[in-house]
Amino acid sequence: MREKKGSWFYQFLKWLVRLLYPRMEVVGAEQLPEDAAVIVGNHTQMNGPIACELYFPRERYTWCAGEMMRLKEVPGYAYRDFWSFKPKAVRWFYRLLSYLIAPLSVCVFNNANTIPVYRDTRIIRTFRESLARLQEGASLVIFPEYNRKYNNILYDFQDRFIDLARLYYKKTGQSLAFVPMYIAPSLKKMVLGKPIRFCADNPIAEERQRICGYLMEEITALACALPLHTVVPYRNVPKRDYPTNLPLEVYANEKTYG
Repeated sequence: MREKKGSWFYQFLKWLVRLLYPRMEVVGAEQLPEDAAVIVGNHTQMNGPIACELYFPRERYTWCAGEMMRLKEVPGYAYRDFWSFKPKAVRWFYRLLSYLIAPLSVCVFNNANTIPVYRDTRIIRTFRESLARLQEGASLVIFPEYNRKYNNILYDFQDRFIDLARLYYKKTGQSLAFVPMYIAPSLKKMVLGKPIRFCADNPIAEERQRICGYLMEEITALACALPLHTVVPYRNVPKRDYPTNLPLEVYANEKTYG
């Protein structure tokens, strides 16, 4: 893998974040296949990308919104995607913040091991670069949630990233593995689950549904198997609205009868 070294400023920032950000325990690393794989996880706002950049146990590239890598596009994307649900009284602050973070965002995401993702014709570049990295044996990390709630753990997955597997099969004749990952910042854990592999004999629409369905259910199961904890949701909502991995009444019953 052609891992980026990054600028000296980026290396300083990475050192600083590593110093301040809690160390994550990786659970289930043995689930990672020996060949190329796509790791699919819950975004947990900025926790997912940070945790994977610092502690993922294998060399990897992370899909990143292309807008976060371009100075003029950062403010609009950051405000819309991160902070548009904040209370009206403080939205002015987050609009200002979206401009202040733009240079930092460009520095970080252009120096980290990222692949830009776009929602227009530039998606061809995303797939081309992703296939090249997979063929080199690197893993890809993807956080495909979008703004529609699935359950108390996850938001629904965008499913077109599954098309990578069809292209990979055409290039290599091999079935690409997708590995579920659950990140629990409050427990300082990154948990990897059992992979699922693409089946080239099935229609692609069927495979999108089958694989995404499995990944969302498996990530939910990984979360629910952990001790009671606060889930960091995809949407940047007030912390008082953060859910737990188990309803409190279920947890109370487990403590009573377990």
